[in-house]
Amino acid sequence: MSEAVQNDKPLPYAGIRVVEFTHMVMGPTCGMVLADLGAEVIKVEPIEGDSTRHLLGSGAGFFPTFNRNKKSIALDLKKPEGVEAALRLIATADIVSENFKPGTMAKLGLDHASLRKLNPRLIYVSHKGFLPGPYEQRTALDEVVQMMGGLAYMTGRPGDPLRAGTSVNDIMGGMFGAIGAMAALRQRELTGEGSEVQSALFENNVFLVAQHMMQFASTGKAANPMPSRISAWAIYDVFTVKDGAQIFLAAVSDKQWAIFCEALGLADLLADPRLKTNNERVQARDWLMPQLRSHLSGRSAGELAAIFEANELPFAPITRPEELFDDPHLNQSGGLAPIRLNNGTESKVPLLPLTLSGMRPGVRLQPPRAGEHTAALLQEVGYSDVEVAALRAQGAVAGD
Repeated sequence: MSEAVQNDKPLPYAGIRVVEFTHMVMGPTCGMVLADLGAEVIKVEPIEGDSTRHLLGSGAGFFPTFNRNKKSIALDLKKPEGVEAALRLIATADIVSENFKPGTMAKLGLDHASLRKLNPRLIYVSHKGFLPGPYEQRTALDEVVQMMGGLAYMTGRPGDPLRAGTSVNDIMGGMFGAIGAMAALRQRELTGEGSEVQSALFENNVFLVAQHMMQFASTGKAANPMPSRISAWAIYDVFTVKDGAQIFLAAVSDKQWAIFCEALGLADLLADPRLKTNNERVQARDWLMPQLRSHLSGRSAGELAAIFEANELPFAPITRPEELFDDPHLNQSGGLAPIRLNNGTESKVPLLPLTLSGMRPGVRLQPPRAGEHTAALLQEVGYSDVEVAALRAQGAVAGD
């Protein structure tokens, strides 16, 4: 179904039109969030299609992950006819979203200052590397800001900075762009005017490491990288067990420590006066953890998982991303939905991690083919069949 409804209720942003000039991850994430929540999101692609469609390796999943529930129009913005078509489309929009390098949209006459003159109610969302300031002209990537923003330092071992294992800043930066757009829509209801929203990778990364900044402010001691940190909890670690399997186990309160000991036959440790409180156990980790590792090494990961689940203790298998397709909770709770991949085959994709009236916002439109909706959208904004054909012959537009 393509209507912006769910369970017979309109989705919250049904009736809102978004025109996005985005690529890669950050900008498309913003559009996907708004689209999943009911907005009509129109993806403006170059004539040859978004280059993200053709990435290999770690980028192979970008397009189908972040471009569901969208329509596609292919325009050549280097041609005045292509820009004119974009302007006609923007005239019908509530939100414009872009994530090109600074100055690109201004050269096209599609920047906030230019478009605001045409429509003061327009909300303009820019996704950048940096918010305005000394760094704003720098070229940024997720990895760049992880390195300069403290996240790679916190993730890696001492002396070995390591980027996080996913595009955390791109994805969260797009989410904050969407949150900003939502706030701007509400502000427009109050003032009648649109506004400009800016979201940036660097500032997003700094927000992520704020807890470590404030740890230093509060204690006067710098935060150690996560692999060498002094944990706030004594039992909070990965254990290697039978057959070399690994499992994360935790006991984060004195009550959980007692349950942990009773469930695993550790009455001697439970009675040890040196381990009475969590803080005492933290200070005893140097000798406590080797004992626990030795005690648990002969148990299987499945056996330990069953014990911890039965006793409501925190635990987790060490799961690879590809194994999540078969996760029983994700499948039975409706957390995965069918999606069309770039090559036309079908897979499953995770949905937004939230529910509305008990339902997960789903896939109403598959990721579009490049220019799949070009003709229909042009006709909607006043172009005749003859004019669409002429634009296609000039190379100003492409697609169906």
